Amino acid sequence: MFFLNYSTIIDPLLKDIRLYTPEFSGMKTGDSVLDVCCGTGEQVFHYVKTGIIASGIDLDPGMLAIAERNKIRQGISDISFRLADAVAIPFENDSFDFASICFGLHDKKREARDRVIAEMKRVVKRQGSLIFIDFQVPLPNNLYGYLAKSIEFIVGGTHYEGFRDYLKQGGLDEILTKHHLVEEKRNYLKSGLIVMIKAKNTI
Repeated sequence: MFFLNYSTIIDPLLKDIRLYTPEFSGMKTGDSVLDVCCGTGEQVFHYVKTGIIASGIDLDPGMLAIAERNKIRQGISDISFRLADAVAIPFENDSFDFASICFGLHDKKREARDRVIAEMKRVVKRQGSLIFIDFQVPLPNNLYGYLAKSIEFIVGGTHYEGFRDYLKQGGLDEILTKHHLVEEKRNYLKSGLIVMIKAKNTI
């Protein structure tokens, strides 16, 4: 099943990115962070281990079941995981200092991507930041880029349709411009396959 493959294959591949995200973002002890489309919760665990107050939401109960098991196994009590759709985040306006999303945009239809970002903007405080981690567009012309396209094709279905539209739209650069988000910082990872962007809301 996909959530098992994600836990055993994808999470280990992204471990270095998970560790780097709080440092890149400038998150401090006591900051509040919502990880959107949190999957198995690995990013949330890394946040909490650095003193950050973190919550995660995901629409996949299988993923969240793994997150809850790992929460018990690691003996961490101060984490909140909620079953929720990112297009309707179940938190009040201005609830968090940061909201992050890692590989949670490229697999969605364009309308859903827009709604997710609008919701992230809504729940982040006025002076807060949004953290985006996803494929760089265009994909690099190297082994990493080839593997990414191959894996997305194999997954297929609406996931692959979303991926193709994400590339067509121009990736995070065009998406952030559309939503009036001002870039503060960026970095490229995995030989240019992945871009990490810190952005602020301007309206």
